[in-house]
Amino acid sequence: MNKLRLVPMAILGLAAISCSAPKEEATTADSTAVVEVAPVEAPKTVVDIAVGSADHSTLVAAVTSAGLVETLSGTGPFTIFAPVNAAFDALPAGTVETLLKPESKDKLTSILTYHVVAGNVLAADLKDGQKVTTLNGQELTVAIKDGVVTINGAKVTAADLAGSNGVIHVVDAVLLPK
Repeated sequence: MNKLRLVPMAILGLAAISCSAPKEEATTADSTAVVEVAPVEAPKTVVDIAVGSADHSTLVAAVTSAGLVETLSGTGPFTIFAPVNAAFDALPAGTVETLLKPESKDKLTSILTYHVVAGNVLAADLKDGQKVTTLNGQELTVAIKDGVVTINGAKVTAADLAGSNGVIHVVDAVLLPK
């Protein structure tokens, strides 16, 4: 009699275990096995990295306003010289607000694409005096002095933040095209 009471309990226990996690069935010629599947996280793009950084919320707002999120989330690779919020705050009063207006989209796009180079340019690849062509067609100049790297005078404060479609170098100033 005691054995009969244990059977329903065992069945309930197995049912609870089988409902607790997502599973896939794998079938072989002579049996079926249940395999648990772990969620897979997609690799982060350079846009995802910027979105995840509290120091780049103004840059993210600008990239969104310019309609460049899809482009910069694409295959790439891209090298982005990403200004921090303080760099945007250092611009003359009202500049960011004006650039974020729909009628300023072309100018904003020109400024933002001036911060992007096609290819994966790592810090070790940069040379003093090197010129790199940006997506807007103009060049940036690299300077290296006493181990400090600058891009058109903007100091690189963090380098080689790798994404699935490129790399980000954080800079302390907004780069303005000529």
